[in-house]
Amino acid sequence: MTPIIRIQREDFDLGAEVAALARGNASIGAVVSFTGLCRDESGRLAALELEHYPGMAEAEIARVATEAAARWPLSGLVAIHRFGLIRPGEQIVLVIAASSHRREAFEAADFLMDYLKTRAPFWKREHLADGTLGGWVEAKEIDDKAAERWS
Repeated sequence: MTPIIRIQREDFDLGAEVAALARGNASIGAVVSFTGLCRDESGRLAALELEHYPGMAEAEIARVATEAAARWPLSGLVAIHRFGLIRPGEQIVLVIAASSHRREAFEAADFLMDYLKTRAPFWKREHLADGTLGGWVEAKEIDDKAAERWS
């Protein structure tokens, strides 16, 4: 099983991605997906600007996805992360994990999302609703604590 990793500007279609992953794979008994959306932070945020280093981001996410595949018996794994200007309500990230059983799929998806949330090489900058440019978003302590359980 080779993980599918894509970093892209354009949006993604959850249904199409799940269908492509499951097509012709009768060993799949569970598919778990997580879709992260841009929030408006109570009306304060107009958009998030996401940047990455092309090539490096894909390689690093692939490394962690390969680790997930080594930890759990997966039939498929997809990680799609968008970059560019993303407005509230728009999709940012998609993780899909497929396995014979639900527990492995849930854990692998959770593991990969914890990594993407805390250590993936992306930088997020806020564009505020008042038209000003906000600061770079730091990782949150709660996300770091969640990721510690995988060490």
